[in-house]
Amino acid sequence: MTSTRHPKPDPAAACSAQFTMIGAAGRRFRVGQWHANAGGIPLVVLNGIGMNIEMLEPVARECPGRWLIAVDMPGIGQSPDPIFPYTIPQIALTLAALFDRMQIDVVDMLGISWGGAVAQQFAFQHRARARRMVLAASTAGNVMVAGNPSSVAPMLDPLAYSVESALRRNLATLYNGGGSGRVSLNAATPPSPLGYMCQLGAMACWNSAPILPLLSLPVMIMADTEDQLVPVANAHFLHNAIPGSRLELFEGGGHLFMLSWPDRFAALLDDFLA
Repeated sequence: MTSTRHPKPDPAAACSAQFTMIGAAGRRFRVGQWHANAGGIPLVVLNGIGMNIEMLEPVARECPGRWLIAVDMPGIGQSPDPIFPYTIPQIALTLAALFDRMQIDVVDMLGISWGGAVAQQFAFQHRARARRMVLAASTAGNVMVAGNPSSVAPMLDPLAYSVESALRRNLATLYNGGGSGRVSLNAATPPSPLGYMCQLGAMACWNSAPILPLLSLPVMIMADTEDQLVPVANAHFLHNAIPGSRLELFEGGGHLFMLSWPDRFAALLDDFLA
């Protein structure tokens, strides 16, 4: 009896984004865009640590009338590895150069988990270019309230995310974070060990607590009460520190509540950004 080998699914093939490689500030980034013909101010989505663009497809499907842009960080998805380690402020500066290349002056920002750090820094460094900001499952950096040790510990091992079998196993327990909502992880692709380590290092030495009271743009903070990686106390910290911010809580979605409940997540996004 002969066996038939089925081709390995390509996450990009199931993603409706249009992909391009764009160079900015000495780096090359893979950029995905949804609904670019919708026009208006684009919503730039900055993903969680190790997460590639394709994982955002469930949210993008719920936002058919909004121009969405996502960026694979260095060594994540199909963006090349970083040549040198970087800091969160450096990545925020590089994003500004990337938007210059794309001829985009003003953006709305959605920062998910690790991406929330970059969104906060960008909003502080480039105030004239950030109109509104949404922080989902995010923190103020190394002053954060720590998560469940059993959820946090695997994050410290880059090999737990750069090998596909280990990646999916760890994402199932880590990113869903104990939530009861179902999340498909078929679109996840392993980051490179170097790319993942640089993301860890950038976050380890970053702290936004001093700049949060200085943010003057409208901010919405979203969190899930069952998040084991970033406890909901971090959302309350951000909410109390950012003047005039809005807080929205989910329940049952874990750390990836935006993928567990993409319809409600997108509805809140649309209401806030409109």
